[in-house]
Parts: sequence; C-alpha cells; structure tokens
Amino acid sequence: QVQLVESGGGLVQAGESLRLSCAASGRTFSTYCMGWFRQAPGKEREFVAAISRSGGLTYYVDSVKGRFTISRDNAKNTVFLQMASLKPEDTAVYYCAAAPWYSDYTSGEDNAYEYWGQGTQVTVSS
Repeated sequence: QVQLVESGGGLVQAGESLRLSCAASGRTFSTYCMGWFRQAPGKEREFVAAISRSGGLTYYVDSVKGRFTISRDNAKNTVFLQMASLKPEDTAVYYCAAAPWYSDYTSGEDNAYEYWGQGTQVTVSS
C-alpha cells in the first residue's frame, strides 16, 4: 500500500514557476515508477510526466517538454514536478501516481498506475 500526498499548488501568473511535491508513505517507494497527471475543468485527465524507479529515465507529454521537469528523491520518498514558463492552459488539478515497476508506466494510461494522490490545484492567470 502506498499513500500519496501532493503539495505546492497555487495561483501564479503566466510565465512564472511552481514546484509540486508528492510525498509517499511506505518503504517501497523506490520500487514504483511515478507519474504526474492533470485534469482541467471539463476535460479528461491527461498524462504529464513519468519517471523510472531510479530516476534515470523521464518522459513528458509534448505540451510540457522543455518547461516541466520531473525528478525524485528516493531517500525522502518524494517525487517533484518543477514547472516553469507556466501558461494559462496549464491550469488544472495535478495528481501524482505510482505504477508498479512491471507496468507500462510510460504509456500515459491511467490504468498503468496503481495508487493516486488527492490532487493539488494549479491556477495560471494571464
């Protein structure tokens, strides 16, 4: 069992930066691949970024490449999403999720992820 708690969301202006954190419970954090998803009002939840167990491999949706960086600290059971050059279209509830090592976690599909956080709101004003 893994419990995930996101933090770091807020209201920022376009062009600014924000860093999201996701703290995981349990001693098995390093065995999970991690991902960030987001859901804007009236839209389906979409994949944003993913990272391998060691942190050596990262994947991004095209719309955030070059602006967002996913990273993890396995010693602190935490995964991060550094967001720069934010745009109003980045406004959404952001969720972190944990996927078993054997899953197709880079597919961006929800069903590859086993555990989910409650989400944190990010609002970008123009």
